[in-house]
Amino acid sequence: MKVIFEEDTTVEKRLAKVITHPAEKSKWDRIQKAICESETQLTVIHAKNNRNIQIQLSSVVAFESEDRMCCVRVISGERYLLHKRLKFVEEDLDDLHFVKINNQTIINTRYITAFSATDQARIKVDLSDSSSYFVSRFYIKNFRGKLS
Repeated sequence: MKVIFEEDTTVEKRLAKVITHPAEKSKWDRIQKAICESETQLTVIHAKNNRNIQIQLSSVVAFESEDRMCCVRVISGERYLLHKRLKFVEEDLDDLHFVKINNQTIINTRYITAFSATDQARIKVDLSDSSSYFVSRFYIKNFRGKLS
C-alpha cells in the first residue's frame, strides 16, 4: 500500500483524514489500530548532561510546572526537563489519559493507584511511583470526568 501525506488547513488540529479506495475498506480497522497504537515520543532534556533524549509519552507519570519549563517525571523515577510552559503542554497532549489537576500539575491517569477526599474540598491522588498530588477544587469536575 502506498501512503501519501497532504496538508489541509480546513481540517482541525489533531485530526487525520485517511482516504482509501472502496476495495480497501476491509483494512480500515487495522489502519486505525496501527495509527492509534503508535507510541508518541517526547523530546526532553536530561538535566545531568543537558542532552536531548526521546522518551515514550506513556511512561510519563506527571508534568510539573517549573517557571517557564516543565519537569517531566517518568515511571522509573527519573526527572527530565521540557522546554515548554505547562499550558502549552496541556494543549499538545491529545492523550485521553492525561488530566490537569491543579495550576502546576498534569498527571497520567494510568498510574493512579488510589485517591481520597481531604479537607477543604480537595482530592489526594496517589500514583504508582509513590508520589502524591492534590486536585484543587477548580479541577475536580474535570478530574472526575476523566475517570468516568
